[in-house]
Amino acid sequence: MAEAKMPLWEVFIRSRTGLAHRHVGSVHAPDAEMALQAARDTYTRRGEGLSIWVVPSAAITASDPADKGPLFEPTASKIYRHPSFYEIPEEVGHM
Repeated sequence: MAEAKMPLWEVFIRSRTGLAHRHVGSVHAPDAEMALQAARDTYTRRGEGLSIWVVPSAAITASDPADKGPLFEPTASKIYRHPSFYEIPEEVGHM
């Protein structure tokens, strides 16, 4: 019952240098420091973590999958963002 009153935190872990943080789960904790400790205890028992982020779930804003068309469609009309738009000079060689 007490867990329901505590904020929910999303946990992201980076397993190795050079890799991106990856969402691994959630923990309930009263503050960020306790969330970090709970995340460490829960998700890095075998020493697989190099870095941990905890983010309040309430701070995350996500798009609705139903809005995929209007949200991502404008990028299709910007052909200059695609590398096939440019001609590569022969001096550059194989890319």
